[in-house]
Amino acid sequence: MHRRVVKSKALYVSFAIGSVLSTLVLTTTGCGSASQAAGPGGGAAMPPPLVDVAPVVKEPVRLFSEWVATIDGSVNAQIQPQVMGYLVRQNYTEGAAVRKGDVLFEIDPRPFQAIVDQAKGQVAQAESGVAQAESTVRQAESQVAQAEAQSAKAALDVKRDTPLAAAHAIPQSQLDTEVQALAAADAGVKAARANVGTAQAAVKSANAQVVAARASLAQAELNLSFTHVRSLVDGVAGVAQTQIGNLVKTDTVLTTVSQVNPIRVYFPISEKEYLALVRKGGSLTAQGGGPALELVLTDGTVFPHKGRLTFVDRQVDPATGTIRVAANFDNPGNVLRPGAFGRIRALTAVDQDALLVPQRAVIELQGKFQLAVVGADNKVQLRNVTLGPEQGSRYIVQSGVREGEKIVVEGLARAQNGAQVTPQPAKAEPKS
Repeated sequence: MHRRVVKSKALYVSFAIGSVLSTLVLTTTGCGSASQAAGPGGGAAMPPPLVDVAPVVKEPVRLFSEWVATIDGSVNAQIQPQVMGYLVRQNYTEGAAVRKGDVLFEIDPRPFQAIVDQAKGQVAQAESGVAQAESTVRQAESQVAQAEAQSAKAALDVKRDTPLAAAHAIPQSQLDTEVQALAAADAGVKAARANVGTAQAAVKSANAQVVAARASLAQAELNLSFTHVRSLVDGVAGVAQTQIGNLVKTDTVLTTVSQVNPIRVYFPISEKEYLALVRKGGSLTAQGGGPALELVLTDGTVFPHKGRLTFVDRQVDPATGTIRVAANFDNPGNVLRPGAFGRIRALTAVDQDALLVPQRAVIELQGKFQLAVVGADNKVQLRNVTLGPEQGSRYIVQSGVREGEKIVVEGLARAQNGAQVTPQPAKAEPKS
């Protein structure tokens, strides 16, 4: 009896365990079938990710080149004295506009005034010497006239008495005396004429002394005028480099005046850019019709006045491979000042068939650039591209895509290479 009960319990336990195992097997089998039908997440199948796409567009684009520029005065005149002396006055306001001929500084004029007065006295003395020499000439000329008159009278006497002496009408001794008187009169004429020559030479010498004295006076007056140190150009005067009371010499720089209207802008361009511009436009100077230039200031604003190239340097710098170029800009109000920086921008070409894509569509990876191109089957292909210059919010693409191809501009994180996506048109990109 006891054995029968134990056996029944054992059979019951075995039956229960088998039932549980069967249930587990059926449950597992059912779950597997449901999982296969629902997909990897166990729920409904997920659609391909949504991305915004835009077409690659082709349109004409104006291409600008930019260069770093330094601003300088078109003329920078160092103001230096032309005479040595003590500085007694400064007549200008530092940083103010001055005109050509304005007196900027004054040097003590008293020593130079004394030299002028002395030179005037020397001129007067030399002119007096000329007057005396001319008076001597007149006296010598009067003596010549008297000697010539005596000579003429003696010649008449000899002419008259010669036939009389031959006829023994007068003594021969009288004729001999008259002949000697004629010889003496002729000698007197020669001596008087020699005196005239000497007096005329004295006049020339006196005149030369007058010229020398007047030249000395002119130099002295010029040196006196140099005590007023003037601006040589219209422009803006800088800070005074010396103080009142200092002894200044001809090599002392007192200040600098910069002509800033027009103002000059210097910038270097590469040899390749220079050759391209010359081949395209011939001469680069303003007379040759060079391109109009824009000046972008350090605050990002564009200077309102256009510039023109004025000269190209004579050589290419072998250290940098660039050539220095200068341009002039009208600068009313003296807004721009020497020493400032900016950027020169010029229209250098027009690309009629430029391919443009939004900058936000470009993927940069280890120095390379890619675009996510969506094909007709809505699959993504990552392509390496070569970019050109920026055009506002877009890039010019030089190679890697074609006109009309769709590229991903939003949702790039979901646009994996080879992935299926659901494209939708992106919002229109603003033109620049």
